Amino acid sequence: MKISIDKIEEKDEKEIMKLNDTEINLLLYHEAQELDKRSYFEYYKSLVKTRHLLFFSFFYNKDYNSKIIKINLFFFTFTVNYTVNALFFNDSTMHKIYEDGGKFDFIYQIPQILYSTLISSVLIMIVKMTALTEKNILKIKGAKMEELGKIYKSESNCIKIKFIIFFIFMFLLLFVFWYYVGCFCAVYKNTQIHLLSDTLISFVTSLLYPLCIYLLPGFFRIPALKKKEKEGECQYNFSKIIQLFA
Repeated sequence: MKISIDKIEEKDEKEIMKLNDTEINLLLYHEAQELDKRSYFEYYKSLVKTRHLLFFSFFYNKDYNSKIIKINLFFFTFTVNYTVNALFFNDSTMHKIYEDGGKFDFIYQIPQILYSTLISSVLIMIVKMTALTEKNILKIKGAKMEELGKIYKSESNCIKIKFIIFFIFMFLLLFVFWYYVGCFCAVYKNTQIHLLSDTLISFVTSLLYPLCIYLLPGFFRIPALKKKEKEGECQYNFSKIIQLFA
């Protein structure tokens, strides 16, 4: 049984125009009331897929970002954590390691781990702005036919500039990180295990705490969609603000 080219093209067009998780999460209130029928768990799962570093980088393929760049971001995040942790090793830290006979004191290292996680998260957030292209693609996808050519050209140029900035910025940072960490490890050979331990804890923390934060937006979003428009819209918009920073 042969399938006509027109049917294939129609099927492909429907597949392209189908909303992905990010688009559904960004719907306006009246649009979400009509289109978003997900449960709390389904919404939470969509946040994990689209925003969590591990799942977003390796397991989610229905967005409009480069897979290679997403994987680069994952390993770059670990590199940032490693370097930022090295920056926090000062004289008092070295003295504490000496007093403890080289043993790893988790309680003492907690502030350093938390600061490193926070600084690394902010830096990665800035880098993501120059790396991810989904917002640009969605502008093209949502453009009206009469404006499509103009918007396509504008957003395509924007994506090219983003990629250029991303790779230049990333390679410059990687060079600086490599130089600093290399010098640090050469001078403080006996602290390398402590540095690696701090980095692993900091990195794992950065992967775990978002799973808790993602629980919050759904508490406001899901009930808001069941309320009347005036009552629920403010609550819904508040959930989108939390979602933005989750």
